[in-house]
Amino acid sequence: MKMKGLLAFLLGWLVPGLGHVVQKKYGRGAVFFTCITAMTAMGLTMGGKIYPFQTENPLTILAFFADIGNGIIYLLSRFLPIGLGELKRVTFEFGTAYIAGAGLLNFLIALDALDVSLGKKT
Repeated sequence: MKMKGLLAFLLGWLVPGLGHVVQKKYGRGAVFFTCITAMTAMGLTMGGKIYPFQTENPLTILAFFADIGNGIIYLLSRFLPIGLGELKRVTFEFGTAYIAGAGLLNFLIALDALDVSLGKKT
């Protein structure tokens, strides 16, 4: 695997769309950044939870892998009080689903940046 491809993947994972921007796919990168950031922001606004790694429940392990796809937001949530989850809110489950969905989509976007850098896509 080329180093350029690995860099595009890691940058795309860390910040949605950044892997495309470094490859001069500015429009695609802007759309990905806007959509994934908006989806994550809506999830956090709804009181969704970002799950840390926990072993007591297999579903929380899956939620962790989905949430880690949010890149920098996940890393910030480990140090800042964001994504703690507000169970009292009616929208808690929807917010958690938005955050997990954004993370999974960001994994796909990072893989797309890898494919573009390897010449498999244009």
